[in-house]
Amino acid sequence: MGDLVHVEVAEGVAVIRLDRPPMNALSTTVQQEIRQAARAVTDDPAVRAVILYGGPKVFAAGADVKEMADWSYTDAVDHSSDLTDCFSAVARIPKPTIAAITGYALGGGCELALCCDLRVCGDNARLGQPEILLGIIPGAGGTQRLSRLVGPSRAKDLVFTGRFVDAAEALTMGLVNRVVAPDDVLTAAQELARQLAAGPPYALRAAKEAIDRGLEVDLATGLDIERVQFAALFATQDRYDGMKSFIDNGPGKAEFSGR
Repeated sequence: MGDLVHVEVAEGVAVIRLDRPPMNALSTTVQQEIRQAARAVTDDPAVRAVILYGGPKVFAAGADVKEMADWSYTDAVDHSSDLTDCFSAVARIPKPTIAAITGYALGGGCELALCCDLRVCGDNARLGQPEILLGIIPGAGGTQRLSRLVGPSRAKDLVFTGRFVDAAEALTMGLVNRVVAPDDVLTAAQELARQLAAGPPYALRAAKEAIDRGLEVDLATGLDIERVQFAALFATQDRYDGMKSFIDNGPGKAEFSGR
């Protein structure tokens, strides 16, 4: 994709790798390359699951504060729109996404992880929204996606204090889904991604859309979204193959063609 963000695809799984050492600070260039990578994996039919990975030492320690320090109000308006658009491109990937987190995922790094469907982290991980310590607030989803994921009270705790949480607390509060040894983070994410990539892609896409859109509306509307997505899947070959395999061989043995 560029010099700072790379994409590799194998066995239906794309790994979007941030590569701006030492801390993967999310400069405007990194943001642009993340957006390009998100759109590329969205459009690639060979990709059926996506991993975001910052490398073995750190996921992303946040925005580039040196770049932000001299912004004016109008600069902040323009750049915050670009950042939101970048992260929304990740959130809109219509395939299962997994953040593979080692080390720090702070500020914008935490917000980037929140754009993914699932989060696997090392037991050395530290996550948080420390923007308040700079005299600002999260500007790319930290007040919105975080509160929807862990609840408003826990989100306010993290946002108001700027404190970091370790992997154990992040797991307890539902901020991450799995905790493994740091050296096993990418492997664990790849194993999960391959499992999802072997699933029925249109059903996974429908499930993701129903959950994400349902969080934005009232229950009755959400149930309508779910019902429409459910019925639409009866037009797919995967639905036929999945049900036939269940009847003939029992659960969990279907092979899905993606049609």
